Amino acid sequence: MFSKILIANRGEIACRIVRTARALGYGTVAVFSDADEGAPHVALADEAVRVGPAPAAQSYLHVERLIDAARRSGADAVHPGYGFLSERADFAQACADAGLVFIGPPPAAIAAMGDKAGAKRRLIAAGVPCASGHLGEDQRDEALIAAAHALGLPLLVKAVAGGGGRGMRLVRAMDELPGALDAARREAQGAFGDGRLMLERLIERGRHIEIQVVCDAHGRGIHLGERDCSAQRRRQKVIEEAPSPVIDAQKRTLMGADAVAAALAVGYVGAGTVEFIVDAQMNHWFLEMNTRLQVEHPVTECITGIDLVEWQLRIAAGEPLPLAQDEVRLSGHAIEVRLYAEDPVQGFAPQTGTVRHWRPEAALRAGLRIDAGIAEGSVVTPFYDPLLAKLIAHGRDRGDAIRRLRAALADAPLLGLAHNGAFLRALLERAEFREARLHTTQLDEWLAAGDALYAAPTVPEAVWLLAAALLGWTSEPVSRPASLAMADLTLELAGERRTLRAGPGGAAAASGGEPLVVRSWHDHVVRFEHAGVQRRAVAVRAGDVLHLALHGQSYALREVSPWPRADDGARPGRVRAPVAGTVAALRVTVGDTVPAGAPLVCVEAMKMQMWLHARSAGRIRAVHVAPGHHVQADALLLDIEIDEGGG
Repeated sequence: MFSKILIANRGEIACRIVRTARALGYGTVAVFSDADEGAPHVALADEAVRVGPAPAAQSYLHVERLIDAARRSGADAVHPGYGFLSERADFAQACADAGLVFIGPPPAAIAAMGDKAGAKRRLIAAGVPCASGHLGEDQRDEALIAAAHALGLPLLVKAVAGGGGRGMRLVRAMDELPGALDAARREAQGAFGDGRLMLERLIERGRHIEIQVVCDAHGRGIHLGERDCSAQRRRQKVIEEAPSPVIDAQKRTLMGADAVAAALAVGYVGAGTVEFIVDAQMNHWFLEMNTRLQVEHPVTECITGIDLVEWQLRIAAGEPLPLAQDEVRLSGHAIEVRLYAEDPVQGFAPQTGTVRHWRPEAALRAGLRIDAGIAEGSVVTPFYDPLLAKLIAHGRDRGDAIRRLRAALADAPLLGLAHNGAFLRALLERAEFREARLHTTQLDEWLAAGDALYAAPTVPEAVWLLAAALLGWTSEPVSRPASLAMADLTLELAGERRTLRAGPGGAAAASGGEPLVVRSWHDHVVRFEHAGVQRRAVAVRAGDVLHLALHGQSYALREVSPWPRADDGARPGRVRAPVAGTVAALRVTVGDTVPAGAPLVCVEAMKMQMWLHARSAGRIRAVHVAPGHHVQADALLLDIEIDEGGG
């Protein structure tokens, strides 16, 4: 039915689809925005077509340009990946209207499950257990508030369209509800073009269990077991595993039957995921269905030995399911972590920059898989999701998988920008995770309590010494004894400064401490000796910054210049962008008087919205941006004339 596939996506999922498609003999076409012209997925595909500027709305979300790219390249099928247009019924219909095979479910099935409220009505009728909520058509705030009083607290405000945590707010007190409705509606409208909301009673301390289903065009459907995605932050998944450590065979059978019934109820075809929340009594309740491949699909592939993308392609070509339900076998345990360009120490603020070191092959071993959409030299921009890579470990049992995954995070360091790698390693070590006691709000509760998991790690002495030795390094031979060549070197890391003695021969020492000596530094790999032990690290220098990875942690140390840097960023009258991103909302105009703490402007980057507030009372003197403007990190957004008597 088709011979060449256009992948309407980017990053690691585009790379992953290309590999399977080519293995099956299909031609592949990548699409790219101006920001992604040199991206790995472009180089990996047989052909590539530019679809527009960097903003997703003008490229990866532009239906007409994607259809035109398929026409110009001669592609006769389209795979949407996940995210972007993957759950848009209008895109699936546009592909069909253009004579293209859409590798996914029919438009009607996408539409049925894309309307979360409508889907719940349909599944309640089909006998699938659903959490109580408000599914009414009346979208007035007063109607939603009245429904909330009837449901009781706590509850979730959820976007009727879309998913992935967008347009979702947790409400624990009624006075939070109006603000939650406003924020969720605005976010849903921006993300999905649909601001409709629904309410759902929150099941406290629940576990997020999802079932992978696959249906063919001949009316058959099966499930491939469950995934446990309870480790979440702000409703965004952090760690996923299969099978769930709390689900037994009997419960798997019951949930699997409900998931398949849900899929068949809407005429589903292809691979999809039915999500449930499981309460403390092990009752399960339908949440929603993702009508696409999931980010976490590799863990299911690991324990079943099934290539889900291959199954998608075969089903799209009209083939029947290759297995019956009783032929599905689960083997071992698999865990996936998501490596994100976000800094846990800075409130998970999105990060941008150049990837200075990324060599995942150094971590590959039996049972290890790494799916990535970046390479050394890649520039991480603020325009797209912050997901950089996925590390997946498959072991004989859960303990085996955890051990392999922790080792992989240390052996495949990413340098050049802050990320959550060290946070993931620490989370894998937590007793609550190892003992399978995490629930969906656990990470948020730890964050609110100021848990040490989110604190900046203590910097070992060896890091300061190694950085000093490397920054003082020279390849020229040193004829004098190292002790005579030593000089003071001042370094800075996360606001802390240290002065050490360092020499061009690769040695460094602190006052009264034992020296560290670099034995070799070649192709980013460092061999050094300290306290009688030889160790290995990874380091790369970019200007006056040394990016360094040691013992599973990464650091960026700067050699302090003797000349002061001009920096007015700390002045309360200057409001600057915390990250590179897009101005999502602006609450003030020139001449407005604002109190301390007033919301001023919202910057959105990588699916995260950051509101900036007035640090002091004053009057808006200048506005340098407008909604929709793209800004760089530290860009000046507003000038405020401070009211010296207003606090």
